[in-house]
Amino acid sequence: MSERRTLSIFGATGSVGLSTLDLVRQHREKYRVIALTANGNAVELAKLAKEFEPEIAVVADEAAYPALKDTLAGTATKAAAGPAALVEAAQMDADWTMAAIVGCAGLPPTMAAIEAGKTVALANKEALVSAGDLMMAAVEQSGATLLPVDSEHNAIFQCLAGGRIDQVRKITLTASGGPFRTYSLDQMRAVTPAQAVAHPNWDMGAKISVDSATMMNKGLELIEAHHLFPVGLDKLDIVVHPQSVIHSMVEYVDRSTLAQLGSPDMRIPIASALAWPERLETNSAPLDLARISKLEFEAPDLIRFPALRLARAAAEQGGATPAILNAANEVAVAAFLAGRIAFLDIVSVVEETLTGYRPNAPHSLTDLFSIDAAARAYASGQMDKLPHAA
Repeated sequence: MSERRTLSIFGATGSVGLSTLDLVRQHREKYRVIALTANGNAVELAKLAKEFEPEIAVVADEAAYPALKDTLAGTATKAAAGPAALVEAAQMDADWTMAAIVGCAGLPPTMAAIEAGKTVALANKEALVSAGDLMMAAVEQSGATLLPVDSEHNAIFQCLAGGRIDQVRKITLTASGGPFRTYSLDQMRAVTPAQAVAHPNWDMGAKISVDSATMMNKGLELIEAHHLFPVGLDKLDIVVHPQSVIHSMVEYVDRSTLAQLGSPDMRIPIASALAWPERLETNSAPLDLARISKLEFEAPDLIRFPALRLARAAAEQGGATPAILNAANEVAVAAFLAGRIAFLDIVSVVEETLTGYRPNAPHSLTDLFSIDAAARAYASGQMDKLPHAA
């Protein structure tokens, strides 16, 4: 790269955002940050802004604005707050945007970045799950480049390099199985939030860690892959791989299977997207296969992890169903983390919401947000009916 690539990091204080900035820190000669955003952590955002000197720093929570503004007073970075400011930041002329805001809250700025026609690295799977048809239509219309950052989708992206999508026989997403892979249903009934957020391989935020524990995360990734890699749902498979060494595989019509391997470090797929179509050196741990010794695989258990079944059915039904799945799951996970419902109640609430709430397909973001709000309200109502709901 002869000129420094300009970057916007949405969700800068989260695990993906911090990993992205760690790579920038190692390669300052290649990249210049022009926008940083966070939900409400004004202290951490201001600290990052002072280090990377972006043109603007935005907090989604307007209550955090005074602290951000006061801390950045006298610097070259402008402070801003609120949903509209997030969208305005996404419309800046950045060469590359990291979309890493967790949940549907990341959808408006992600869509704004796509509509600007630039390169968008997508780490917010909920946005693509809820609004996949709308988002992919916007990518086609604007000519934006959408680069997957989830380790599984980035692995598929790399395995497809030099290949043709019409020559793919099967795409297999790997799943660690989470911390309760070997638990019985009775054991899972007693799982605590602290246990659920302790992922055996990856360092992730609380919501994503719980999704991994229920395997809803893999279900959401299945829907995401359905949009990113249009081979048909019948060609998308999931296999449990506890070591998290192979991140996904692509089998071609000649029965050749390409797999992408790497240490479980999000900086590796982020670096792939950050430098694309080139490569970027990282200080991540090298893969030591001799030390790992063996790689294990098993079929997912749809009885203990019904989220996978619900997600595939949602992808098949399309329309509003994936958005309902995502919204209900977000509400249920938040309730579990707050101690209001039990671990196994998460997927039960999602299934009840999918069964009871059936709106028409969304044709715009306005439609989508109405569906999202109604699904959240319905899911909350289902939780209130639970005998042990707090």
